Amino acid sequence: MISDGMGPASETMARSYVQYLYSTNSSVSGTSRPLLNETAFADLTSGFEGRADGAGRLPLDDILVGTSRTRSSNSLITDSAAGATAFACTLKTYNGGIGITPSRSPCGTILEAAKRQGFSTGLVATSRLTHATPASFYAHVPDRDLESEIARFLVGEAGTGLKGLPVDIALGGGACFFRPNGTSSSCRTDDEDLLERARGKGVKVLEGMAALRGFRDEDAQDAPVLGLFADDHMAYEIDRQVATTLADEQPSLREMTMQALKHLAERGSRGKGFFLMVEGSRIDMAGHNNDPVAHVSDMLAYQQTVAYVRKWVEEQNEAGTPTMLVSVSDHETGGLALGRQLGEEYPEYLWYPDVLFRATRSTSYLGELFASRYPAATRDWVVSELFNKGLGINDTARWEVDEVWTERTNAYRANRALADAISRRAQVGWSTAGHSGVDVNLYSAGYNSTGLSGNVENTDVGLHIAHNMVRRCRALLLPLLRPPHPASLCLAPLRPRALLSTVKRSKVP
Repeated sequence: MISDGMGPASETMARSYVQYLYSTNSSVSGTSRPLLNETAFADLTSGFEGRADGAGRLPLDDILVGTSRTRSSNSLITDSAAGATAFACTLKTYNGGIGITPSRSPCGTILEAAKRQGFSTGLVATSRLTHATPASFYAHVPDRDLESEIARFLVGEAGTGLKGLPVDIALGGGACFFRPNGTSSSCRTDDEDLLERARGKGVKVLEGMAALRGFRDEDAQDAPVLGLFADDHMAYEIDRQVATTLADEQPSLREMTMQALKHLAERGSRGKGFFLMVEGSRIDMAGHNNDPVAHVSDMLAYQQTVAYVRKWVEEQNEAGTPTMLVSVSDHETGGLALGRQLGEEYPEYLWYPDVLFRATRSTSYLGELFASRYPAATRDWVVSELFNKGLGINDTARWEVDEVWTERTNAYRANRALADAISRRAQVGWSTAGHSGVDVNLYSAGYNSTGLSGNVENTDVGLHIAHNMVRRCRALLLPLLRPPHPASLCLAPLRPRALLSTVKRSKVP
């Protein structure tokens, strides 16, 4: 499991936020902002019962085993492509590289190695499935922006030496990269209809929430499953829950993970087991926006998913099926600080979780709403709809309204201005709109959970998984202190020339 962009300060923010809800009985019953439904509240506060105020523990807290270093091959600060490739290929590559070495040769991934050895495989993400993190487990391209080509890998249209599709079930967003260029909702650079190509190969394509909830494993009859629930990235959790239409169309991270586990466990029971990568993708994107509300809401969605997976893993191990859970971030995003100096005077040692509780929307949603309403929107509308209703801010200063109004035609800049307004009131600081280079927390539970501990390289995470899961590779892996890309030892040779020539043809000038 990958909590994209969640650093140590983010984990503290989420814990303090839930402690605030728990200590004040601020469950969502009777309120207008369902950040936590009753199930989520129970999952997240199970570690609070019987403990002193402030001593509660979130699902990840009990399985902390160490920290992971995050640098890439060409920078002290990684991007998601290099970070995920480090997990997938157990090697460091340059920022932007997807499933390739620094010399731009494809590297076999632990997902591909597992697939080749008869394991079932799955991916779940709240981003586009062609985005950097999920793509690094099944695709091999020199630039993460080549998402049209990345999509071809997912439906088995790009050769990797594997028979069939690399993934048995993939659930997330990004439908636009599977539709031909001529359609209005397409992001592709060509006219390939990859959904039809997938269906032609027997893939069960699920589009929309109703399709997922109505899906039964027997419907697939051992065919791969591709679930696409948004044209672009899936909604931030806070927006998904508040907007009825989005909730009808998009499942939560927990719901997708539950379905993937059910599907893979059924297939795995007839074979050798399975490998599943689950990413809480939008934690990172909220960090890029410096939006503490979206950041904490997606972290809690991830923590709730961890609670479910932890219980499932425990049950599997108790039943005699060795099952391992690893949770880690690829990097930290935003340079988050819990405590912010707002003036020249020495700062108070405070930050305010209750400020985040009063918000009802992500700043990204509010920025886009503003841009869509202009020129009809007025300054009074900005105060009422964006500050009061959207962020729960009732003491708006004139200069803050002016700052947002100035960006009325630029959704991103309006979003940033709104994010700063609520961050200042919560006394939360951000050092960057990008990533930072800090080490991130490492968690593990279940089978051989103590085998990965201390301060490790991000490449060691993938190596640990490879050692424990891809058993036929183990004899090849163990004698090597730092193999270049051990998963590829179990793969037929990839075809870099054919691969890169295909990429070249599809790349936009």
